[in-house]
Amino acid sequence: MAFLDVRRSLADVVGPAYVAGVCRARAVLTGEDEATLRFLGTAPVDFWPLTLQGRLRELLPRVGQRVCEPLAGSAPGGTTRGFAAVTRVAAAPLSGFGWYRIGEDGRLFVISKSEHYHASLGHSFPGYGLIDRARALGIPNATHNNTRGHITRTLETALLAAANAGGGGGLDRVLNLETGSLALEAALKLVLARFYAHDGAGAAPVYAGRMPVLLVVGDDEGGLAANYHGTTVLTQMMRGLWPGLGAGAERAGLFRVRAVRPNRIEDLEEALRDEDRGGRKAAAFFHEIVMMNYGARRLTPEYLRRAYELCCERDVVTVVDEIQSCAWYAGGFLFRHWGLEPDMVALGKGFPGGEYPASRLLFRSRFDTLPQFAALVTNGQEELSSLAYLVTMAWSAANGGAVARYGNQLERGLRQVAGAFPRFLEGVDGCGHLLGLRFRDVGCGRAFAEAMNQAGYDLSVQTYKASCPPVALCKLPLIADEALIEAFAAACRDALARIG
Repeated sequence: MAFLDVRRSLADVVGPAYVAGVCRARAVLTGEDEATLRFLGTAPVDFWPLTLQGRLRELLPRVGQRVCEPLAGSAPGGTTRGFAAVTRVAAAPLSGFGWYRIGEDGRLFVISKSEHYHASLGHSFPGYGLIDRARALGIPNATHNNTRGHITRTLETALLAAANAGGGGGLDRVLNLETGSLALEAALKLVLARFYAHDGAGAAPVYAGRMPVLLVVGDDEGGLAANYHGTTVLTQMMRGLWPGLGAGAERAGLFRVRAVRPNRIEDLEEALRDEDRGGRKAAAFFHEIVMMNYGARRLTPEYLRRAYELCCERDVVTVVDEIQSCAWYAGGFLFRHWGLEPDMVALGKGFPGGEYPASRLLFRSRFDTLPQFAALVTNGQEELSSLAYLVTMAWSAANGGAVARYGNQLERGLRQVAGAFPRFLEGVDGCGHLLGLRFRDVGCGRAFAEAMNQAGYDLSVQTYKASCPPVALCKLPLIADEALIEAFAAACRDALARIG
């Protein structure tokens, strides 16, 4: 068996005393038998039964084939021009199971992008059956900031323990939000609170009167477009959108954004020297580790460790954006593997496994300066989304070794593919499950993606940034075993041979 099965009950994950209390309350509300409810809360669920993995392997020869009748009369929708232009109705889901999705055209697809990082454990992961158990016991998903539930508070403790594993760290606060954009927006608010007062009642911020400068990792030419830290207006300005607004903010002395080139420590050294004078102050260094919106460019451990040293010397807040990389590596956090101790960590996507939109911001208590509604939104404390996190973390804790092993196998396999087709490919970027095949030109990249889609592998080439090399992004789910990895690498070789 590729992965260890995990058997957990709801009581195992969130505590027997809590489940007992839930059952008592449910019996009062509905008149159901309390003993029957307790059985529901204490009976274990198989997170990864052997039969499931066997079935996934059985279906591999049928990938790309039409396995059921296409959907007739699909809804036209009413979205924007931008969304309509890129919508692929044929691949829209009729059903999903493990690393598969059957599209509206009736064909069997492999979710090679894990539904854009969300489905870290694939579709219909049995462990999420505990969410159904919780719902049957009447545990509500909807709560409010003032009524954060036991499950959410349990998750906060678990996340901090995981993020600080191995000593050091010092992360001791959690903000619960819904989307990754809001998590990064919250981080930005905490940074700006060091320069601007949230209201007129508090003490003057430590850097009041100085203009904050936000440092981000840009492209190889020093432009802003390579980074991606959310879709709120301010974080979009960090990647060069709304240029007129950004220029106006800088002219007014409100804030500015400065890019440094990836893995060029001299750029950061220069930026820190330049921006700590003349009424300006380097405020924060925002970065990903694998820049999946810039061709899966990987920032090296050496670069980031030195960057953190420099930021610490000048009191510059370090913010690691793990929205896309969290849960994809053993232990849950890539920054732990790099030996980093950030001030703030944004996470999401992979941990709730596509079951709910749910992000978190972990940070140090010295930045805990804003009142309740200044740093967060009303939603974000949902109990069942927190349970999805805990389920993912339980499976990953048991299978961290397998995740690392298969991630390494996938990376080796794609590097071999790149080596066999140097005419088309410059190489492979990324780390583990999050990888990018870097093409020499856009035409070859698009032809490759089309061939892979025809073969039943949901893959696309990143071409929407002019400064980014054409890269086919790969994000196989964590449940990918050697059979899928070998089939995926073979499909890549076949696709490259066809376009040649």
